Amino acid sequence: MGTKKHKKKKSAAFDKRSLANDVLGIFSNNPKKTLNNKEVSKLLFITKKPVRRLIAEVLNELTQRNDLEEVYPGKFKLRSKGGHFIGKLDIAAGGYGFVNSESVAEDIFISQKNLNHALNGDTVKVHLYAKRKGRNPEGEVIEIIERSRDTFVGIVEVSNNFAFFLTDSRQMPYDMFIPVNKLNGAGDGQKVIARITDWPRNAKNPLGEVVEVLGDPGDNETEMHAILSEYGLPYRFSEEVEAEAARIPDKIPDSEYKSRRDFREVPTFTIDPEDAKDFDDALSLRKLPGGRWEAGIHIADVTYYVKPKTLLDHEAYERGTSVYLVDRVVPMLPEKLSNKVCSLRPDEEKLCFSAVFALDNEANVYDEWYGRTVIRSDRRFNYKEAQQIIDIGKGDLSSEILKFNELAQKLRKRRFDNGSIKFERSEVRFEIDDTGHPLKIMFAEHGQSNELIEEFMLLANRKVAELIGNVKDKKDKKTFVYRVHDRPDPAKLGRFSKFMRKFGYRINLSSNKAISDSMNKLMADVKGKKIQDMVETLAVRTMAKAEYSTKNIGHYGLAFRFYTHFTSPIRRYPDMIVHHMLGDYLEGKASKNSKKYERKCLHSSDMEQRAEDAERASIKYKQVEFMLDKTGHQYEGIISGVAEWGIYVEIVENLCEGLVPIRDLMDDFYEYDEDNYCLTGRNTGKKYQMGDTVNVEVIRANLPKRQLDFALVE
Repeated sequence: MGTKKHKKKKSAAFDKRSLANDVLGIFSNNPKKTLNNKEVSKLLFITKKPVRRLIAEVLNELTQRNDLEEVYPGKFKLRSKGGHFIGKLDIAAGGYGFVNSESVAEDIFISQKNLNHALNGDTVKVHLYAKRKGRNPEGEVIEIIERSRDTFVGIVEVSNNFAFFLTDSRQMPYDMFIPVNKLNGAGDGQKVIARITDWPRNAKNPLGEVVEVLGDPGDNETEMHAILSEYGLPYRFSEEVEAEAARIPDKIPDSEYKSRRDFREVPTFTIDPEDAKDFDDALSLRKLPGGRWEAGIHIADVTYYVKPKTLLDHEAYERGTSVYLVDRVVPMLPEKLSNKVCSLRPDEEKLCFSAVFALDNEANVYDEWYGRTVIRSDRRFNYKEAQQIIDIGKGDLSSEILKFNELAQKLRKRRFDNGSIKFERSEVRFEIDDTGHPLKIMFAEHGQSNELIEEFMLLANRKVAELIGNVKDKKDKKTFVYRVHDRPDPAKLGRFSKFMRKFGYRINLSSNKAISDSMNKLMADVKGKKIQDMVETLAVRTMAKAEYSTKNIGHYGLAFRFYTHFTSPIRRYPDMIVHHMLGDYLEGKASKNSKKYERKCLHSSDMEQRAEDAERASIKYKQVEFMLDKTGHQYEGIISGVAEWGIYVEIVENLCEGLVPIRDLMDDFYEYDEDNYCLTGRNTGKKYQMGDTVNVEVIRANLPKRQLDFALVE
């Protein structure tokens, strides 16, 4: 009986995924050979018949996947030339990397010595080595197909005859040699943008040239421009783009008034942050017969002004999004458009693309209309002003704002009842002086006025996506751009659930609805507690990343089957795409090319990620700058992260995060426990775990590296 159980367990250890990697490894190392099932089994030292049968299935599946070709019945050969695979390289902090290829089930490990000058994000061709049991597939970069970037931000060190370019970026872990005649005016110690010009095969360091001098380190303009350049984001428009924008007329032609639905006499307003200049969206409200309400969601008609195949459209596509740094907005469109012609400023007639809904008092939608309109906003509110009207019940347009708020709260409750997940991580804001120096760190307020706008934008985005995507007959299906959010990774979710049990909280993993309900309960339970930001950060990390795609899988976080981005075309290019598509489809035009638009979606998702990374970098920079004169000060903090190299601590009062290096924990030898998010002393058993409260002293504020170093205060 025991033997049979043992055999069964042994056989179960061979799953198709691991076998597929083993089989591909065999063919990769024998790229010219034709092999059958028995020969593959022999090379893998497999004798058990059940596993051999499994290999036969794997061979067929790899053939269907186009990794192998069946030369004649039962005989297979590697389809990829020479056992090479193409994918994107991701370099880890340790200097080694992984290549993700659609042709291999697992990421391919690349040791540092086998990178062969490939850098983070590069598209590379990899030769796959023989698969070793229990290890990731391993390979070597043999060709760099496409550099993710060839310019980098750093400091130049200049001597009499040559210069070196130094950067802390893991995307460029090598110093660059720059001849003095290629410095382009850069002086010793200045921050610059440099480009690789050559990298001889046997040379450790590349050759380069300075393409732009940013300025002196520590200067606010220099550092903000450096952050944008670090993520490949522009910080100014070309003269040609500005000139094309300047030629756009300010006056609306009479023909547009005649062809559009007129909302100029309907009470209309905008609600935006206090410092906003680009007003994408406005709301209008009027009462309908029978006690219903007409809610108009009016979105700036950017695509009326920015036509396809123009310089402006190309520039907007390349940028993908506006970028929001601590002290500035880098707009997707020139100021003439973003702050003037398209912006829905009060007391100005503006062209819009609108979604108009007939709602009852329970916020149920009874009718809907989409089309081009002309509006005139009666009043511009900031969130504080609108919130005051909600709080005291009176003020300009108070009846409209109060009714909108009432409807928004019902939409919001229904959304969460249906499984939408609520994340409210504290958002930091800075009070800065005229030079950009941070004077104070504050927390952004989020009230019902924010929720009012949020719910009606979500309603418009959802209903537009349903209009195009929710069709019964396949022949009516049209290519569209969706905002999608996949289900969380079960392994990550399991780890998170296990970890939260240590704090007395439970996550019900039995269904999607149960997960969202228990997540929302958890967020409510930790609200206002010291561990709130740590818990919400970890919870967000368990989730997939929202992105753009023509392949609709729904939006898990919002619990919407169909969702898109329609409401912010001044600052997001995908919204412009949606406006073009929706306009064409309302006119009965044919479906778009899905492959073309999927490429646009991938680019938009990439630019969005870059913008988010730049925003985080600017926040981190200002936090470190704020702490420059706090060396020696002590603070209460929460352990917000744990890694092999130390523990990260977030100061409770301002959310500034710093590192306590593991080398400074001198009382024991500490081991990293990834599953339990902790460091454990080998001899004492002492633990430093995420969520623990600790006291720290600020040891160092390294502004160039945007890094704070802390020491524990026992």
